[in-house]
This record gives sequence, structure tokens and C-alpha cells, in this order.
Amino acid sequence: MLTPPEFRLINGRELDAVPARLFKARSSAHARVLAHSDWLIRGKRDGTYLGAACAHSMRFFRRTSNDRQRLEDVAELLAGSLRSGQFRPIVDAEAVLRQLDIDPGHYAEAHQLPLMAEPYVLEYAGKDRYQRPLWLEYNAKGAWLRMQSAGKRDNVHLQAISGYRSHLYQLGIFRRKMARGQSVADILNVNAAPGFSEHHSGRALDISACGEPAAEVSFELTGAYAWLRRFAADFGFRLSYPQDNPHGISFEPWHWYHAGND
Repeated sequence: MLTPPEFRLINGRELDAVPARLFKARSSAHARVLAHSDWLIRGKRDGTYLGAACAHSMRFFRRTSNDRQRLEDVAELLAGSLRSGQFRPIVDAEAVLRQLDIDPGHYAEAHQLPLMAEPYVLEYAGKDRYQRPLWLEYNAKGAWLRMQSAGKRDNVHLQAISGYRSHLYQLGIFRRKMARGQSVADILNVNAAPGFSEHHSGRALDISACGEPAAEVSFELTGAYAWLRRFAADFGFRLSYPQDNPHGISFEPWHWYHAGND
């Protein structure tokens, strides 16, 4: 079984692989398989549990007539673990945008935002406020843990609300809202187009503090926000969406991006 220092999220185009021991089984059958596996294989669009893998075997939770192709897809996915530090092609994001008839060039110009590539491998950075695994790009993980520790020394207890989110996860938000009758134009008023969220990069964090609500403008009035404004840059983080930002995005005092040396 994988140990915590080996925990990664291996990020494919349609699938991902996460450490089996970090996730709860959804049935007794799943539990027996996951207990003896290294990796849980999921569909990225909706998080569906597809199967589990270890060093020498692969077990699907539901058999199909296409299992040979699925085995090849999983083998290709797990080989992506060798590409740590690299990012998937931007064409992945463009393909998602075409499903919504959004022109990436027009959107990028209108909002002054770049398309964001996803890492092939994301690092485990502990749990977020909701006890979900927090996945970050390698350098962002180290910077976040150092910043969190520095805050504690100043009696500022920073909490991660969310980190990495995939293009397909963002597309799923649009699909669910469209199924309820909303138009793409209406959804774009409150949600960034898939491919343009900084969370795709694994370098963005939504941050709050103990006892504070998540993702609320009231965070601006807290000591934790004042501490971040003073010290976050020392760890390579910047506030992405301040007041009157040029991207047309409302003020988000909780959203911080690890720019590093960019």
C-alpha cells in the first residue's frame, strides 16, 4: 500500500488516479477491493469510481465490453506519474470550451485571463476544512505548508477551503446548471469558463481561518486576511481578484495564487 510520502493525484485527460486509502468505499464490494489496492481510478467529469489498481493488477467495479481499451487507458494514466512538474497540453482546455461553444480567444481578451493548463501530477497537501484531500502543484504545496506554519506561530490559523479543480469538474458545474434551464451566458456571470480558473493549475487556494465562513467577502475584515496581505508575498502568493480588478470578477479576499517566480 502507498504511504503518505507517496500520495499523489495522477491526472489524465478523462481519468485520474488517487491513493485508495484516502477515499471511502461506496459499497462493501468497493471496500474489499480498495483495501488491497494502491490507486483508486475515477472518471474526472463526475468522480465516478471506475476501479482500483496495484502494482500487478487492475480491477474494474463494473465490467464492460471495452475493458481491453480501459486497461490501456489506465496504464497510460499511471505512466503519467513520471511526468511530475509538467503540465498537460492547453488543447485539453480548448476541447472542453468547444463543448460549450465558448471561443477561448474572445473570452481571454474580454476578461484578460490566460488559459490554465493542469499538472500531470499533483501533490497531497493534507486535508482541507471539509476533510477532503487537498491537491496542489509541487511548489505551491511547499509554499502553502510553510505559510500555514508561519501563521500558526503568529496565532493565525489558516485553513484551505479548496485547491486544485479540473477543467472537467468546471464543465460539470455548467452541465448541471444547464440541465436546470440556465443558459451558458447566465452561468458565465457567476462562474469562470472551464479552462480559465486558476484552480486548474494546482497553484490557487481558497483560504479562510478557524471560525470564519468560507468564501465570503467578510474575510476581508479578519486578522487572517490582514496577515495574508502583509506576509503572503513572502511565500510567493498574491491576491488574484482585489477590488476593481481588470478581469470582471468580484472581489475575492479568500482567493490566493502561488506565482512563485512567474
